[in-house]
Amino acid sequence: MATLAHALQVVGWWIAPLIIFFLKPESKFVRFHALQAMLLQFTIMVLWIGGFVLFFVAMFATIPHGRPAPGQPPPLIMLVFPFFWLGGMVIWIVTLVLAIIYAVKAGQGEWARYPLIGGIARRLLGL
Repeated sequence: MATLAHALQVVGWWIAPLIIFFLKPESKFVRFHALQAMLLQFTIMVLWIGGFVLFFVAMFATIPHGRPAPGQPPPLIMLVFPFFWLGGMVIWIVTLVLAIIYAVKAGQGEWARYPLIGGIARRLLGL
């Protein structure tokens, strides 16, 4: 179940680890790994929301600085959008790699911790 919590976060976001977290209340090992996967997904969600806010702020901030031709996006947005897209792809790849690595470690019975998030999960569970 701990392995599934890590593996299913790739397709089930935070919902799959949440279900696993509540399915095995007696297993601290499973709850620890599921909580780590949930916290990672919540962190990613906050990063995405922050990125969208910055993107829209940049988009609306460039409107007064010059009117593009009708039907054309503001030029600054066209410069920012590829970096926004690239950041999203990097986040997705990092999530995929972390999910695979920690799913394997959980399958081997290790109490492996994500960097930064693992300590928070331990404190929340009182381990």
